[in-house]
Amino acid sequence: MARRPAVHRHVKCTWDLLTGKSSEKLRINPRKSWYADLEEVTANGDFEVTFHLKRPEPSFLALLASGWSPVYPCHVPPAEMRRHPIGTGPFKFVEFKPNQSITVTRNPDYWKPGRPYLDGIEYTIIKDLSTRTLSFVAGKGDLLYGVTTSQIKDIKSQAPQVICETTAANVSRNLLINRDKPPFDNPDLRRAMSLSLDRKAFIDILYQGLGDIGGAMQPPPEGVWGLPSEVLNTLPGYDPDIQKNRAEARKIMERLGYGPDKRLEIKVSTRDISYYRDPAVILIDQLKEIYINGELEPVETTQWYPKVMRKDYTVGLNITETGVDDPDVLYYENYVCGAARNYTGYCNPQVDTLVDQQSMESDPARRKKLVWEIEKKLVEDDARPILFYPRGTICRQPQVEGLTIMVNSIYNGSRYEDLWPDN
Repeated sequence: MARRPAVHRHVKCTWDLLTGKSSEKLRINPRKSWYADLEEVTANGDFEVTFHLKRPEPSFLALLASGWSPVYPCHVPPAEMRRHPIGTGPFKFVEFKPNQSITVTRNPDYWKPGRPYLDGIEYTIIKDLSTRTLSFVAGKGDLLYGVTTSQIKDIKSQAPQVICETTAANVSRNLLINRDKPPFDNPDLRRAMSLSLDRKAFIDILYQGLGDIGGAMQPPPEGVWGLPSEVLNTLPGYDPDIQKNRAEARKIMERLGYGPDKRLEIKVSTRDISYYRDPAVILIDQLKEIYINGELEPVETTQWYPKVMRKDYTVGLNITETGVDDPDVLYYENYVCGAARNYTGYCNPQVDTLVDQQSMESDPARRKKLVWEIEKKLVEDDARPILFYPRGTICRQPQVEGLTIMVNSIYNGSRYEDLWPDN
């Protein structure tokens, strides 16, 4: 990038686009909330820019370093970037075949000498988990992401040379409740649903015990900001005594007029892929314990996010990924009033004030204290009950070397500039 003149133009164009100051617009721009504190970007020569902030924000450099913060070219409009993206990374876009593959080739002008090692990469798109696993075992792929715990044994038995690594990923499954739609506008009903949850059961059934229970922020030890279990277990719905929680939930439901002979009928909407559907089925089973009958409503992938953004649902199960393990990223994008990904319509001005306070705090210990206060409040408000954090598994053929696996974001380890085949 530094080899091209007037690099500052591209940086300024990018953040003007992200903050809504550009004449060009992104169709969906959830990262706009990351940069609400950004006043402007100014140039100091062709190769240096200054980001001017409205107030202190210690996490700002982490936001810029995220895999979700690429620099866009000024001379290519967003509509064209969606069809044929260009950039200054280690690989150049070649071709996208919908539902088939994405192909990239080595960038000979990459700024880091001698990188990348690979001549190119082909990403094969296979929707069905079993089919893509069989393809990988047959040697038709070098890397396989999103391997479920139950598949690891099958892969190792059929291809013992394969190397599989299981780590935290900072990707939560969570319960969406549309608090604008009766009867879910009643906080007592939302509390009863939170109390019905058996989080450990999700992990045991779906991931053979390989997962973590946490709040909105990724739980420790991989998560820097998450509540420790001894604090979490004191909060509503997190008491390990599931039967006690559900007894309390049934009492609430009975006060609301529900019971064995008068059950609440709902649809549980979720994206129509197994990572969403499977926990949704378990959620429906657990809700039966408190007089709620759920019907699964699978939603086609291209319609899922538009549907929840319109709040065209009553109850749903969602997966939330995070660009950086930092409170500014998660809270401003998902929990403050009016945030782009605040799918439940949660709004608490007191929480918004705390979010702003922690964002400006430069002392890590004081900031963590504020974050823990926010975490507790989100649980107490039943803002978006977190079901669990599964551990993710990545399998690779033995010749693949140089792979770095991130434990707190699935979006920050895919440059592959250091990846090489030991053939």
